[in-house]
Amino acid sequence: MIQKETAFYSEGSRLQATVYYPDGLPEGERHPALVVNSGYQGFNSFYPKMFAERMTERGFVCLGFDYRGMADSEGEKGRVLIEEQAQDVRNAVTFIRSLDEVDSRRVGLVGWGMGAANVILAAEKAKDIAGVASLNGFYDGERWLKSIHTYDEFLKILDEVGEDRVRRVVQGESKLADTFAHYPLDPATDDYVEKELAQVYGFGHPTRLQFTESILDLKVENVVANLAPTPLFIGHGARNSLHPFEEARSLYASATSPKTLYTIDGRHNDFMYGDHPEFLLLCDRLREFFDEAFDASAAPARSVSA
Repeated sequence: MIQKETAFYSEGSRLQATVYYPDGLPEGERHPALVVNSGYQGFNSFYPKMFAERMTERGFVCLGFDYRGMADSEGEKGRVLIEEQAQDVRNAVTFIRSLDEVDSRRVGLVGWGMGAANVILAAEKAKDIAGVASLNGFYDGERWLKSIHTYDEFLKILDEVGEDRVRRVVQGESKLADTFAHYPLDPATDDYVEKELAQVYGFGHPTRLQFTESILDLKVENVVANLAPTPLFIGHGARNSLHPFEEARSLYASATSPKTLYTIDGRHNDFMYGDHPEFLLLCDRLREFFDEAFDASAAPARSVSA
């Protein structure tokens, strides 16, 4: 894999990015490409690079980037809003399409964790994405928060979010809180985060409470039907207790695109290692999905006889 450091702008913020190329990529041709997106507190140097290492082997040019405010990308530290991350994804698509070596008709999106919602929101706005893969995400923020908190905890969250809204309006800023204040990790995910993610540059910065309001407002299932006819791949861990499998099942039921529901033999990220058999199998399924989606998007439209 060949890496080229670069940057692009998203609503005025300069975002750090990397274009990942397959080894021995023929010159003078246009190639299929994937924009690979991390989830909450995710960074280009981890999951996007991990996917890129395997998807470049399968023939795709890949783009990974740090969302605004993350690592060395410009933007306010601690400000995490799903709607702004979706804007970043859409702008990343515009950027990769500007590259001479990329076929603009064959660009797909991969989103992991919270990024799984981001890619659907971005594609629904862009209208011309060739294929979308949403992996281990949640798609109704209020439902998801209720699923991982007790009733009393959820009511306390609503009170804190309401108080923070007043603070933003009266004092001009949202309160900084612990990274996972309202996003508690299950034991398996917490163990993985401590061993693998905690050492990533920039990881663990406090997050403003406005983030939780952004989650509560998230209703991807209300817009996923607008994605049609863009093909949709939904991959989800069968034993995922951070983002329960019901999230994937419910999104699948709401989607009207050609759709695939792929069950991963794992939890949230226990299989997320570059050489793990389940991760390699997932990358094979993604290659098959995008190959088919890109073939369809590149095919000339058939004329209709009168």
